[in-house]
Amino acid sequence: MTTHREPATHAGDTRPRDENGGPPPTAPPGPARSRPRALVRTLWRGRPDDPRWARPAFLGLLLATALLYLCDLSASGYANSFYSAAVQAGSQSWKAFFFGSLDAANAITVDKPPAALWPMALAVRIFGLSSWSILVPEVLMGVATVAVVYAAVRRRFGPAAGLLAGAVLALTPVAALMFRFNNPDALLALLMSVACYLVVRALEDGRTKWLVWAGVAIGFAFLAKTLQAFLILPALALVYGVCAPVRPRKRLGQLALATLALVVSGGWWVAAVELWPASSRPYIGGSQNNSFLELTFGYNGLGRLNGEETGSVGGGGGPGGGSGGQWGETGWDRMFNSEIGGQISWLLPAALVLLVAGLVALRRGGRTDAARASLLVWGGSLLMTMAVFSYMAGIFHQYYTVALAPYLAVVVGMGATALWERRERVWASLALAAAVTATAAWGYVLLNRTPDYLPWLKWLVLVGGLVAALGLVFAGRPGGRVALAAAGLGVVASLAAPAAYTLSTVQEGHSGSIVTAGPSGASMMGGPGGGGGRGGGPGGGDPGGGAFPGGGTAPGQGQGQGQGRGQGGPGTGGFPGGAPGRNGQTAPDGRTEGGTGTGGDGMGGGGGMGGLLNGAQVGSEAKKLLETDADDYTWVAAAVGAQNAASYQLSTGEPVMAIGGFNGTDPSPTLAQFKKYVEGGEIHYFVGGGTGGGAGGDSGTSSRITSWVEANFTKVTVGSATFYDLTRPTA
Repeated sequence: MTTHREPATHAGDTRPRDENGGPPPTAPPGPARSRPRALVRTLWRGRPDDPRWARPAFLGLLLATALLYLCDLSASGYANSFYSAAVQAGSQSWKAFFFGSLDAANAITVDKPPAALWPMALAVRIFGLSSWSILVPEVLMGVATVAVVYAAVRRRFGPAAGLLAGAVLALTPVAALMFRFNNPDALLALLMSVACYLVVRALEDGRTKWLVWAGVAIGFAFLAKTLQAFLILPALALVYGVCAPVRPRKRLGQLALATLALVVSGGWWVAAVELWPASSRPYIGGSQNNSFLELTFGYNGLGRLNGEETGSVGGGGGPGGGSGGQWGETGWDRMFNSEIGGQISWLLPAALVLLVAGLVALRRGGRTDAARASLLVWGGSLLMTMAVFSYMAGIFHQYYTVALAPYLAVVVGMGATALWERRERVWASLALAAAVTATAAWGYVLLNRTPDYLPWLKWLVLVGGLVAALGLVFAGRPGGRVALAAAGLGVVASLAAPAAYTLSTVQEGHSGSIVTAGPSGASMMGGPGGGGGRGGGPGGGDPGGGAFPGGGTAPGQGQGQGQGRGQGGPGTGGFPGGAPGRNGQTAPDGRTEGGTGTGGDGMGGGGGMGGLLNGAQVGSEAKKLLETDADDYTWVAAAVGAQNAASYQLSTGEPVMAIGGFNGTDPSPTLAQFKKYVEGGEIHYFVGGGTGGGAGGDSGTSSRITSWVEANFTKVTVGSATFYDLTRPTA
């Protein structure tokens, strides 16, 4: 007789069992196994309310942007050697990492806060020093910015509008330039886009956390490029103060909390630097009194607006579009002129038309209408930044306009979609047609400024745009296919010209302090010694000319220099085979890159002499000289001007002191301090022949140091480069 027994159980054992109490024949997949699949499905399918094509198209946009920006990335070498040297220093010394020092021995910092250097320095710590480890973080910032723009537009205007905005941003020439370059502008553009997105989220539901996070983003943007991060604050605060869906008292409290978050996220580093004993930290580059606050409100602040940057090489045209100057004429049309237009303005007329028309289309929404508030946030940011850029009389470079690219792209995406949804109304279809017509006509004008560059393209853009505009006039009539065809043609015609400039940009290497997007001759201002931004003539500048009308160069700078974009051949010093010139830097693989021609004392010229805007040509003999007994010295050399010093530091991997900072005008070190370093055996060589960009004349600190060295120490000539051995006095 068999007795049935209940299966044994354990207290707390709740696992599923069969009818006999045993484990089931097939156990269901556990959460650890299903969660990755669910995550992949979510990433691929996107939000439930999106069409099936939306998420694949979005991921395709990001992939295409990444591939475009990664194309021939190493052609730029170390790009801006000024920042690359600081990245190298930060990868070797955590103190240099924190302060943004130009060398691992912490003599002097760059003339910006260090946040933009940190991602690159971490990459170099992990992967080693190379062009890719420096520039890939910038590419990732570009891809992230496209993603933020898409997300901001998709929330209220749909995925198609988000894709249009993302494509506009990715194909903007100056964006393709700066998201492949190591200046602080890439991180700034990303953080400002994130701030606008977070403010839009706060406007949707009035939740405080979104506004506080927006303040944090702007605070960190301040640590990338100081006061430029604050340009859009009035627009953001005004829109939130008027349109937020909460009571007025709560709005004020939320704005106060966001301001506090901004101060904390941006001010912690400033407080640390200001409270740190000056004797145990590097000198603050760009300042005259070793103060970051002075740098913020002087050279990098009000000086940029009024042109009175102490320690600079000079300002530009006065407000109102005066006589012009080294940084170009100011005025309402500055973003459209021959210096700036080809960088950013391709869709700027359309953006202005679509901003006004889009606000008209959304006028019936209430005070808290989220779609209209979104357009106001991004459109207000565009107008505020444009206004400041147009009238600032101080240092201004073409690549600054990358800050406009995300705002412009979002306004185009939002405005075009708002009008398309109302295309059955005559005024909306006419506004769409006007935007396309303005883009086609302006694209023709910009392309006509470089008549030898794809001469057929301007006609294709003009005719295609006009045909599309004609079709859009009748977009509201029955026959959806015709309207869609007209819209598609309008998008292609509008993006064809900037896409061509973008492709030209990614196919060339860029180096130096002043770089421009597009083909040769697309921008007529190269800054001091710039010569239009391309190599080609002696010294790398335009044949017979420098940066200024009539072929002159900046005072005290010798022959003009280009951007490292010559095509090899005589006069450019490019790599064999006509590869783009890199203006005399040492390549990441150890080769010495070509110089910029036959310039004598010109910057980046022969003889191993560096200058204000580009580095020096470092030969193998000079490299070997500096590396000999390098471990016995704190600095293997000292050189006037940061670009000059950076070239030798990147070549040898050893700290090189930059006397006078970037411009050679900072009073660091003083002559007495320099003598003390020499007496203590801390510096081995002094690099002769460097140019600091007007280093204070005969009374400047760097000039006094140079004179003292030349009078008291033995000259050593290596190839065409001149050094002074600070361990061998002539006496």
